Amino acid sequence: EIKSLYQTASFDEALAQIRKDCKIAAVTRSEKGSVIVRGDETVTIEATRIRELVDTTGAGDLYAAGFLYGYTQGRSLKQCGDLGSLAAGLVIQQIGPRPRQN
Repeated sequence: EIKSLYQTASFDEALAQIRKDCKIAAVTRSEKGSVIVRGDETVTIEATRIRELVDTTGAGDLYAAGFLYGYTQGRSLKQCGDLGSLAAGLVIQQIGPRPRQN
C-alpha cells in the first residue's frame, strides 16, 4: 500500500517519501513484520510467529492499537512495534476482528 500511495515500485523510496510527510510512521508488511520510521531512525520489527493463519480481518487495527498503547505509555519504538505485532498476531489466529477475552 505504501508503494501505491507514493506511486513507486521501491519500498525504500516509499519510506524516504513518508519520512518527509510524517514525523513518525509505522508501515506493516504482513508476514515480513513492520518498519517504523521517525526522522533518520528506522526500526524493523519481526512479525509475531503464529501457529495458523485463520483470518486477517482486524490485523491492521490491532497493530495500530498495540503500537499506540505503547506509544502513549512512553515505550520505545521497538517496544511499540512489538506490541503492535503481538496484537495483530493474536487476532489473525481466529475468525473475526476482535481478540478473544481469555
